[in-house]
Amino acid sequence: MASARPAGWRCARRRQVVSPFVSKSGSAQQPTFSLLPALVLPENLQPPTAAPNAPAPGTTLPQHYTRCYGCGVAQPAGLRMSFTVGDDVQVTSEFVVTEDHEGAPGLAHGGLLSAALDETQATLLWVLQIPAVTARLETDFLAPVPVGSIVRIEARCLGLADRKIFTTAEGLLVAQHGDSTGVLAVRSSALFITVPVEHFTAFGRADLVAASMNRDGDAPHVEVNP
Repeated sequence: MASARPAGWRCARRRQVVSPFVSKSGSAQQPTFSLLPALVLPENLQPPTAAPNAPAPGTTLPQHYTRCYGCGVAQPAGLRMSFTVGDDVQVTSEFVVTEDHEGAPGLAHGGLLSAALDETQATLLWVLQIPAVTARLETDFLAPVPVGSIVRIEARCLGLADRKIFTTAEGLLVAQHGDSTGVLAVRSSALFITVPVEHFTAFGRADLVAASMNRDGDAPHVEVNP
């Protein structure tokens, strides 16, 4: 006996579904997947050196753009990160995980933590005084990061090879601002590729980039500091 069909049910013409894994001959092919190889430091890696006009160790860096999700004060749900320059091309950041940063209830979103690691490692470029963009970011999640946590990230440059800049970072859950010890929660490795300033004018806000390149001192109205 035919099964009952719900009211309003209509027969629909069956559409032919073409699998992306079927060869021209019609035989099925197994999909091929592969993991990305881990970042490896090249043999020609050169040690990093702070630029002559780099911010001095102990300097607290300003936001590079007011609407930046990582450091900008004009992003209500942003991380509002602060950055301090260290020795030997190192940078330390801190931020507080709020309810705006949740993934699972009560816990920081993993992508947000990756963004914080990326932002801190990218800030090393201020010390190198080299414009570059993130090409590869690897993140390990080692411990839960509850809402209300203070996350302290310590990043350092490992070296340079041609246009490549290699960095690493660790994120700690600390008891209070300024602590240098805590629970290791996340860690990261990153690869940056140097680019000319024209990269940002071509693909971003050319007017703000131009203003930053021609600013008079540290004018507060200038929002971008490449």
